[in-house]
Amino acid sequence: MSIKLLVGLGNPGDKYQATRHNAGFWWIDQLAASTNSKLATDAKFFGVAGKFSGTDTWLLKPTTFMNASGKAVAALANYYKILPEEILVVHDELDLPPETVKLKKGGGHGGHNGLKDITAALGTADFWRLRLGIGHPGDRNEVINFVLKAPLRDEQTAINQNIDNSIQIVPHLLNGDFDTAMLKLHTKKPT
Repeated sequence: MSIKLLVGLGNPGDKYQATRHNAGFWWIDQLAASTNSKLATDAKFFGVAGKFSGTDTWLLKPTTFMNASGKAVAALANYYKILPEEILVVHDELDLPPETVKLKKGGGHGGHNGLKDITAALGTADFWRLRLGIGHPGDRNEVINFVLKAPLRDEQTAINQNIDNSIQIVPHLLNGDFDTAMLKLHTKKPT
């Protein structure tokens, strides 16, 4: 089993472009730019989609807003007969600091509306997640405000570094070598 669909979560529009909640979009944009992959708006998939350069794997940025992300993911996955375990969803993660990125399969949604909607649309939580740490405001009443604001400069630097580091494991994900991908991603490099 290997990854056939890479999904980055975020909200469409200039208003949200620089916000923490769009970390998944940033990841897809960086991957597409670094591999010369072409993305275009595709109405039937409710998002911006395209083939990952030189592969049969798809890239997708839903344009449905975060809480309806499942509509886009299910549309593309069903059309191309991609199984949930062949999907990687890249998203912002409140429960991890900005210096941290984690890869895992399955699990709960942790209050993340994008994951909640994808789980409902696919009928399972059994898909892969790349969790880009954005930190937590410390007060759950501040979460919505926090995710819809831009990161501080040092947080942005850490998130960008995690995006660069996690893009390095994509070849392992496309080969179905998840153990190597996790080992490379989760092993701290000596500083």
